[in-house]
Amino acid sequence: MTSAAGPSTAAARPAPRALGSFVSRALVAVVLASLFGGLAWADATGFGGAAAGWWLLPVALLMAVAGAAEGIGIASTAGLPLRPTAACLGAAAIVGAGFLGAQRTAALGVADPVAALGGVPVGVAVAIAAAFAAEIVGYRPGGRALGRVAAGIMAAVCLGLPFACMLGLRLLCVENLRPEQRGPAHLGMLPLVSFVAVVKAGDIAAYLVGSAIGSRRLAPTLSPGKTWEGALAGLAGSVAAAWIVLELPGWQTPVRPWGGWPVYGLLLGAAGIVGDLCESLVKRECGVKDSGRWLAGLGGVLDLVDSLLLAAPVAWLAWAAATRG
Repeated sequence: MTSAAGPSTAAARPAPRALGSFVSRALVAVVLASLFGGLAWADATGFGGAAAGWWLLPVALLMAVAGAAEGIGIASTAGLPLRPTAACLGAAAIVGAGFLGAQRTAALGVADPVAALGGVPVGVAVAIAAAFAAEIVGYRPGGRALGRVAAGIMAAVCLGLPFACMLGLRLLCVENLRPEQRGPAHLGMLPLVSFVAVVKAGDIAAYLVGSAIGSRRLAPTLSPGKTWEGALAGLAGSVAAAWIVLELPGWQTPVRPWGGWPVYGLLLGAAGIVGDLCESLVKRECGVKDSGRWLAGLGGVLDLVDSLLLAAPVAWLAWAAATRG
């Protein structure tokens, strides 16, 4: 009896910890979703007299800089200490240049989403220059300067560019920048809100189904916790969220993303999975489990936004292709 009961008791012990982890994740997710909803409402209504995007800009800058800082910390565990100021400045420059470029095209009356993100290359150039300048100033022979330059540019671009695209979803065309044009015939917050909802719905579905019935490993060496069952559930969750957000309310908007809600859901769901695996690759190579501990059960900033980073340019392209057509 003792030998039979022993394994059964041991097997049951992880359940409270798993439940506690789920509850912690859920609470943090609810708080973050509420904060995002409040900011989206403030930006959509022009609260306090702010123009479109100004409520979201500080958050995008903060998340990009915090993510770059976490990337620097991860790199340091692999023996590659980066220049934090250069990488964080580069990420902020990309986000800020994209935002200011969109504001400038609005002032000129140019209703073109591609032109609206015309400032991003300038921000990338600043990020590259900052990474090289930091190594030139602090150069020491044999100090792996080129490796730090490459890693610093990667941290700045991989965080700055996606958040510039997220702001670009809010500022997709000139109509979104005029405070008097907030009616049902204009896109408003729909591209940005739909992007976040579709990707995160896929994340949640993948986590729940993968934890419950997942058995076939998606990437056994890279990320043993991810399963094919979870990935398929994530794609289904993203497609369902795309229909719920874009079609169910009956929005009278001028356009839908390229390919409609089924293609939009599949593209963002797949991009979210790949983005998650990209962060897993970085963490696995550097020997860390979580990017940080800022967000309790959700880990760090990179753990929160990893699926969004690769999906943001995909979402922007889907909406930009539709609005230009």
